[in-house]
Amino acid sequence: MTDSRMFRAISFGSVFLLLPVFSACLDQDSVYGDDRPEGTDPPAAANGMIGYANVETGQTVCGNCHAQPQAMWSGTKHSHAWETLQASGHAQELCEGCHTVSQLGNAATDPSGYTSTGSDRFEDVQCESCHGAGSEHLIDPTATQPTPSIAVLAADGTYLNCAQCHNGTHHPFVEQWSLSRHATVVDFAASDPECAGCHRGQGTLLEWGVRADYEEKFSEEPLPVVCSVCHSAHDATFAGQLRFPVTTTSITLHLCARCHNRRSVPDANSSHGLEPHSPESELLKGAAGWFPPGADFAPGTIITAHGSDVNQTLCARCHVEPFEVTDEVTGDFSFLAVGHTFQAIPCLDENGIPNGETDCEVSQTARSWNGCTGGPCHGNTEGPMLLLYNKVENQIRPAAEELLALLLIVDPGLGEEGGEIDANNPTFTVAEGAYFNYHLAYHGGDYKGSATHNPRLIPALLEASIDAVEDEYGVSLP
Repeated sequence: MTDSRMFRAISFGSVFLLLPVFSACLDQDSVYGDDRPEGTDPPAAANGMIGYANVETGQTVCGNCHAQPQAMWSGTKHSHAWETLQASGHAQELCEGCHTVSQLGNAATDPSGYTSTGSDRFEDVQCESCHGAGSEHLIDPTATQPTPSIAVLAADGTYLNCAQCHNGTHHPFVEQWSLSRHATVVDFAASDPECAGCHRGQGTLLEWGVRADYEEKFSEEPLPVVCSVCHSAHDATFAGQLRFPVTTTSITLHLCARCHNRRSVPDANSSHGLEPHSPESELLKGAAGWFPPGADFAPGTIITAHGSDVNQTLCARCHVEPFEVTDEVTGDFSFLAVGHTFQAIPCLDENGIPNGETDCEVSQTARSWNGCTGGPCHGNTEGPMLLLYNKVENQIRPAAEELLALLLIVDPGLGEEGGEIDANNPTFTVAEGAYFNYHLAYHGGDYKGSATHNPRLIPALLEASIDAVEDEYGVSLP
């Protein structure tokens, strides 16, 4: 099979729209065309899989009716997965189930498609790889709909669907994803309609305009941020088949920023409005935080290289940076970290593999700094580690602690009802703005995140907040 496989229009397409649905696909001769693979219907051993109508052109049987998905799919890596395997130089039989239509990636439990027949009509990751066997739908399209599932982990930890192939030491997407916060459902947020757009997989797809059917679409059980939330099975418009681009410095277009831009400024009308929620994107762009009156800087004026046009992928540059792990003794390959823990400087286990922990020491050996050194930015590990340490310990932490001490003088209750800091009172105060900036600096439970996202803005906001609190309330520290 070659890259010459192209979607070809079917001669009966315009007529199909005028005929009753049931009559179109009952005529299997018209669905398969005049040149069926091997000149036959699918072999019985395929267990209901139907595969290609024409192997050479890459025309699937499904695509003869579902023309638009076929055309879009033909531009994805799935459409030439078999050829990719053969050209890799390490093709093995154990890899074939994931580069063909088989029982992997769908609800099938018995060997199916290529696994059970060895026929080239089942090469590549076709429609049925995710949707399941299409033979019954072909016979009676009104009776059965091969709807895919997008869940990736069963309750017992068994890999499902995408995860059945996207795992292992060379492509451990599900292993690393399962260590990330994307894999966790925050129940109260997932059940809140205002939060479901980011905290419930089904809600995110709905908010992003995805109307395709899948098994969990109307389930009361919330999905986490599974693969299919960020990646489209059919559309290769953006790199990685992402639903939105990451190769952009615009936070209105960037995939990550569609969720990581929540409550980056105080909201006096919200009961939670005095603490940031997910301000990372606006922080990169210098627009997060409360800007005190009299400050000599404005939103969007303090931007470091992390948020500038120098960093063409914004969040993805640091948070989704792959790196290879080798055996310390032999130097042989042992693991490809694919960046799907989404941690910029992930903690490592004894073998140098990200382990999902977040509280390990900030050192050259305990963490991977590849997100900092893997591209054109920092030349070595010592540079970013030293910069982070100095920024946190010499500027951010002392200023944050000073600001907090001043706020405790102004409002010892720090947020209790009736004080100067009261999220339930719609009147916004200087103390509340300063309180927001303190939490912006300490967002995520330490100062490292804010120091990394914008190491110049955070100290400036803290110092300006200190001045504003002293001026407004006439307080100072000994």
